[in-house]
Amino acid sequence: MTPGAAGHDQPQSPLTGLRVLDLATLFAGPLAATMLGDFGAEVIKIEHPTRPDPSRGHGPSKNGVGLWWKLLARNKRTITLDLATPGGRATLLRLAATADVVIENFRPGTLEKWDLGWEELSAANPRLVLTRVTGFGQFGPAAHRPGFGTLAEAMSGFAAITGEPDAPPTLPPFGLADSIAGLATAYAVMTALAARDRTGEGQVVDMAIIEPILTVLGPQPTWYDQLGHVQPRTGNRSQNNAPRNTYRTADGTWVAVSTSAQSIAERVMRLVGRPELIDEAWFATGSGRAAHADVLDEAVGTWIAARTRTDVLAAFEKAEAAVAPIQDVRDVMTDPQYQALDTVTTVDDPELGPVRMQNVLFRLSATPGAIRWAGRPHGADTTEVLTELGLTEAELATLREAGAV
Repeated sequence: MTPGAAGHDQPQSPLTGLRVLDLATLFAGPLAATMLGDFGAEVIKIEHPTRPDPSRGHGPSKNGVGLWWKLLARNKRTITLDLATPGGRATLLRLAATADVVIENFRPGTLEKWDLGWEELSAANPRLVLTRVTGFGQFGPAAHRPGFGTLAEAMSGFAAITGEPDAPPTLPPFGLADSIAGLATAYAVMTALAARDRTGEGQVVDMAIIEPILTVLGPQPTWYDQLGHVQPRTGNRSQNNAPRNTYRTADGTWVAVSTSAQSIAERVMRLVGRPELIDEAWFATGSGRAAHADVLDEAVGTWIAARTRTDVLAAFEKAEAAVAPIQDVRDVMTDPQYQALDTVTTVDDPELGPVRMQNVLFRLSATPGAIRWAGRPHGADTTEVLTELGLTEAELATLREAGAV
């Protein structure tokens, strides 16, 4: 029996018994399915028979094996179906009848074109939660446009406030909006399932990638509505407190300092030998300190520039002030706090051997999640999953001949 087949889920996992069909690609929908799989859900990843999920080819690979896929498709069984064929459609409906959740991110109307919309899926399984993840949502003037996380980062206001004041707006070098939407989608699925527990009926989740990132940007719409305030680009500085910046140490590395709390700001000033600034009237509020960021950055930056990163971190820790090293992935892999939490853990993989990747998102004391296996080859579990569904060898052969699997 291959990894993930029925009975192989850890019995203590909180989502054991939940079946999720992952039809989505790039990246919010699949990440939501990953989050569910990490805590015991049986996730069946459905790919086109001849066009594998593009995530398999994103980023670096080793020996022809995509490494991002190993992370994104962990804890998922992989099968192939061409949903545009009669056999693929019929098989999906049979799978949906056994599932709790379907996650898809086709453009609005695509499932309906294949006669696999909510009407057909809910008829096959009234308890199903259909989770639709798109760039702009299921309705509105932009609904049918192709949508990616980059567009959400631009539209939401994120790029407009990111970067130095005199520099262009800045997009993140990773899938920020998609990742935020993925986490929000997992939350939405669990909310819909909680409602199903009360009503006995499934429903449709409409997740627009442009929305969750706007939520995490904070009260910008309220500020504008009430005050006409438009948040500007401030680089590493904040309009709400100071000192708050990155500072270069004597040995050429960098640290980040935050003083969101007044008590922390006072400790930092005493540490860097400028206690007289605490007595300034403007120092008493975060906005007042932010207005004098030049003075505070000079005080903190000069002190840090004269010391090595090791000495800076030790001094800040002793003073109970907030500081962190600016780390790249090499530092993350050896960071003692991450090591204590097992944040980056090792997974044994048949294709690559031991693989290091981020662990499950949080720890539960009684029903922990787990990475049971990394992303599997294209179609690795097709025969097993469809045989479990009740398809005979003859039916499987017919589907293969038709190109449906």
